[in-house]
Amino acid sequence: MSMTTAKQIVLGKDDLAKAITRMAHELMEKGGSVADLALVGIRSRGVHIARRLARKIEELTQHATPVGSIDVTLFRDDRPRNPASAAAAGAEAAVSVENKVAVLVDDVIFRGRTIRAAIEVVERLGQSKRIMLVVLIDRGARELPIRADIVGRNVEAADTERVNVLLEECDGVDQVIVTPWESRR
Repeated sequence: MSMTTAKQIVLGKDDLAKAITRMAHELMEKGGSVADLALVGIRSRGVHIARRLARKIEELTQHATPVGSIDVTLFRDDRPRNPASAAAAGAEAAVSVENKVAVLVDDVIFRGRTIRAAIEVVERLGQSKRIMLVVLIDRGARELPIRADIVGRNVEAADTERVNVLLEECDGVDQVIVTPWESRR
């Protein structure tokens, strides 16, 4: 995709819903028993996507999948750290990952730094059987060797563009858009 001057919608409401359904099916296939799954949404939009995946899995299997949330801000390696604050962060999970398949859920994976931090938080929460990564949008261009296990859609965007996931729960609309990244001229 080339540099754009206005927003470009790459996923609308129906396409986003189809992607969530497909991702739920793929998660049930790759994740093993649904009873072993613990979804961990990365704040903020990853939490909403994790809840949607859990609802879809429950609709398909009649099994409620637990969903928790984490804030990885204090664990990122590209920002200054405050060890005292970092110790208390991540405690908001409210889901046990002990002996579970911890499924990290995020809206967009780009450089990989958020996911690296999220893995650190999940490891502090307990000993999971394994950690899987589910993302709605993979825009490529990693700085770290991190790959999603399940991807809703691959979106090519230039470094001068931003991929935004807008969700009904927090934005009033379901769509994925690509816009110019104002701070990267």
